[in-house]
Amino acid sequence: MADKAHTHLISIGELAIRSGMAASALRFYESRGLISSVRSGNQRRQFAREVLRRVAFIKAAQTAGLTLEEIENTLASLPDQRTPTKQDWEKLSRSWQGLIQNRINALTALRDQLTSCIGCGCLSLKSCALYNPEDIAKTRGNGARYLLGDKPGKLQDQD
Repeated sequence: MADKAHTHLISIGELAIRSGMAASALRFYESRGLISSVRSGNQRRQFAREVLRRVAFIKAAQTAGLTLEEIENTLASLPDQRTPTKQDWEKLSRSWQGLIQNRINALTALRDQLTSCIGCGCLSLKSCALYNPEDIAKTRGNGARYLLGDKPGKLQDQD
């Protein structure tokens, strides 16, 4: 009779097929500690079936816009590194709502300002003279200041 623990293990190939993820991505997730495997007698990776749920959780979190670091921190917050339960998912997904809304707001602002100056300091466009005269955006720091949320009017008012 087969060992009961081994009847619940699946190969990396089966995990890849069932999760819709490439085996290379699964090996990467394992290297980051997001999922774990055991080695068979011939040193092949074998995964517990509940890893399917963990991979689905990772994919859902990535789709929601979370970085791998944020996902790692979230999974590390679970007791004993367990696979998220339905209750865990409900609680964790609620905690992401503010983060997701901030990203939606940033993308909306990007969409709405895409054809205007971005406050990068290049001063090579004719519109820069209107939106960022004399590179006033540099007073707020590096990067595309207007895409980061700074408003051209607020910068001009400071001088």
